[in-house]
Amino acid sequence: MKTQILMIHGGMTFKNKKDYLQYLKKRKVSIKEKNKWHGTYFKEKIGKNFHIIKPRMPLQDNAKYSEWKIHFERHIPLLKNKVILIGSSLGAIFLAKYLSEHKFPKKILATYLIAPPFDNTCTGEDLVGGFKLKSDLSLMQKNSKNLNLLFSEDDNAVPISHAKKYRKKLPNANIIVYKSKNGHFNISRFPELVRMIKADVKK
Repeated sequence: MKTQILMIHGGMTFKNKKDYLQYLKKRKVSIKEKNKWHGTYFKEKIGKNFHIIKPRMPLQDNAKYSEWKIHFERHIPLLKNKVILIGSSLGAIFLAKYLSEHKFPKKILATYLIAPPFDNTCTGEDLVGGFKLKSDLSLMQKNSKNLNLLFSEDDNAVPISHAKKYRKKLPNANIIVYKSKNGHFNISRFPELVRMIKADVKK
């Protein structure tokens, strides 16, 4: 029996269409192949005992929570007990919001939230589109007793102050702050995450 890993990718939100179109006009473009930790590296290092599920969430560059929720919930019947959830950036706050507002119907072995924004104080972009967290996050800890939040001190998108805000709301969570993960976890390898996940399965 393979352990399922459901990974929710990041994205962006905008207050209005004008801001979104401006972003499209100004964002950097490149023809270089992107080598990210959650690509082939993660699949190779995690090994054959895991089944990685990576849904393509709707309108990644102009995301709306209500649309992501619909797509996410369509995957839940396909999940088995002892699933591992991973969310990165916007995907991380999506999982935080969902797990703090809904009782998850399957047993979660572990949850990893990588660079999760806490509120609309991110650097250089707006956190809107319905992703705002409610004040009570306690259901997250009931849904996932093995709850891990990972931050980087040199993150240029999600300030380290967000880790402190989560710590106040989630006293039982394991909050890890790395000295540097090349900014907003712009890394090609993530061996620490691979080790933690393999340890979860062994327990």
